[in-house]
Amino acid sequence: MTGERAAAAEQHRAGCGGPAGAAERAVGMTGAGWALAALLLAASVLSAALLAPGGTAERDAQGLPPRDLDKKRHVALKMDQALLLIHNELLGTNLTLYWKSESCYHCLFQVLVNIPQSPKVGKPSIAATPVSTQHGSILQLNNTLEEKEVCRLEYKFGEFGNYSLLVKYIHNGVSEIACDLAVNEDPVDSNLPVSIAFLIGLALIIVISFLRLLLSLDGFNNWISKAISSRETDRLINSELGSPSRTDPLDGDVQPAVWRPSAPPLRLRSVDTFRGIALILMVFVNYGGGKYWYFKHASWNGLTVADLVFPWFVFIMGTSIFLSMTSILQRGCSKFRLLGKIAWRSFLLICIGIIIVNPNYCLGPLSWDKVRIPGVLQRLGVTYFVVAVLELLFAKPVPEHCALERSCLSLRDITSSWPQWLLILALEGLWLGLTFLLPVPGCPTGYLGPGGIGDFGSYPNCTGGAAGYIDRLLLGDDHLYQHPSSAAGKILLYYKARTKDILIRFTAWCCILGLISVALTKVSENEGFIPVNKNLWSLSYVTTLSSFAFFILLVLYPVVDVKGLWTGAPFFYPGMNSILVYVGHEVFENYFPFQWKLEDNQSHREHLTQNIVATALWVLIAYILYRKKIFWKI
Repeated sequence: MTGERAAAAEQHRAGCGGPAGAAERAVGMTGAGWALAALLLAASVLSAALLAPGGTAERDAQGLPPRDLDKKRHVALKMDQALLLIHNELLGTNLTLYWKSESCYHCLFQVLVNIPQSPKVGKPSIAATPVSTQHGSILQLNNTLEEKEVCRLEYKFGEFGNYSLLVKYIHNGVSEIACDLAVNEDPVDSNLPVSIAFLIGLALIIVISFLRLLLSLDGFNNWISKAISSRETDRLINSELGSPSRTDPLDGDVQPAVWRPSAPPLRLRSVDTFRGIALILMVFVNYGGGKYWYFKHASWNGLTVADLVFPWFVFIMGTSIFLSMTSILQRGCSKFRLLGKIAWRSFLLICIGIIIVNPNYCLGPLSWDKVRIPGVLQRLGVTYFVVAVLELLFAKPVPEHCALERSCLSLRDITSSWPQWLLILALEGLWLGLTFLLPVPGCPTGYLGPGGIGDFGSYPNCTGGAAGYIDRLLLGDDHLYQHPSSAAGKILLYYKARTKDILIRFTAWCCILGLISVALTKVSENEGFIPVNKNLWSLSYVTTLSSFAFFILLVLYPVVDVKGLWTGAPFFYPGMNSILVYVGHEVFENYFPFQWKLEDNQSHREHLTQNIVATALWVLIAYILYRKKIFWKI
């Protein structure tokens, strides 16, 4: 019996590498396995921490009205709202409270509530209203009859706080009116769940780094290998002896066929990691981002976290086009055949995008008159086609000696692409000309504002100026989005194996584009020549996000590809399967386990937990597909 066990163990070593090989493979998975386990652990711990029983602070802090206030005046609050009670002690004076957000540039005041006059001395009339807590508020009290300003104040309310605005006379000989704001009940810290998530993530990074350090030590590594080898040997021997009908690989009999799709060609891990970071951030934002305002798109000018990800996708796509196209042409593919592939891929991206943004599978048939045309994949498809065709038409082979000789230290990566530069600059000039010179009916020429209540309501139907006018003219209102928020690849190829030159160029482009943004915006959200605006994809928006992208590559390239200090996990896995993860997260957004019914729909913490878990699940799916070598390529 002992001989059989030894023979079985020896046979398995000969056919499959043996337990020692299994141990080596297990230890070799340190970067991917630990990073993925850490991400899932973060989601689980955060869920447990935020959904623990007895933690209903947010709803408890919504605030009951003061005891002397009738219960009927209580207002049910939603997320990012506080309760404001206006006490009017003025006899014979009805008041109107107006409000606007500090973040709304040159906006009109909006009526919040009317407050009747005080019925008698010492007994104020009281009105209740919710106020926004996302940004600072500007409040203005007017005499309703005379439309005369009584007082104005600025204040940043806290979520679910309870406040009183006391309006009364000051009897100091001139009967001045005073407006005092008092806090009845303190607000909650609505950003606490985000802080908890950040601290958990930071702790996990420290733990992962410590584990990687341990696994890099020979003594610890050998101990793990021996432990795994011992257990694996026993398991394999028992498996061999316990399954006599199983066919051994060395017997030459038929083995079960296992389908394994081929993996994509080797790519730069830093680029895939960057793509994965942008994609995971996009998934988290699209799923709600915990319903925090800074994880939503800016209402008009300015930047939030949600405004970062889409331009980074375009940037990475442009980086990858030159790398992949050069590789395909070097393998002997003709330009005509490659043009067909480019056209087909662009067509597929646009079609998939149109299907995704019109999800009427649960709402009944969709009318062709209401089909939305623009979208993320549609823009990517058009951009990909233009950039790829330009590169294909004017592509030049990369000299083999460029990676070794100093003669290529000049601006070869720029000068070799002068036709593409001229055409792109011409397109940018066309955009600027249309934006600032095209007459738009009923609107000032060159208008870049939001319309509506912006610019003091002077141009209510001029949203987006020329850009909005052209969109409506070409596509029609019904085919547009109905809920508005009112060159690196060539560097990597030309200077491959010359890390210093690559980093110098990344730094230079980061600074140049950043300085262009500074000049265009005058370091102001609203006062610049061309403000940063995601809705319009303004020139300053493109240069700003491109500057950020070069900075990220400046960090990722040496850390991931050169020094190997980080494998890119867990972001590397969704970055390798970006189309599948993007389409999947859009299609299954409203399905369990990516979404479930919340106990309190007005709780940031519950929304944040749900969104983090859903995002982590897509990372897990991407990791499993990567391990099985399944990739969706278009």
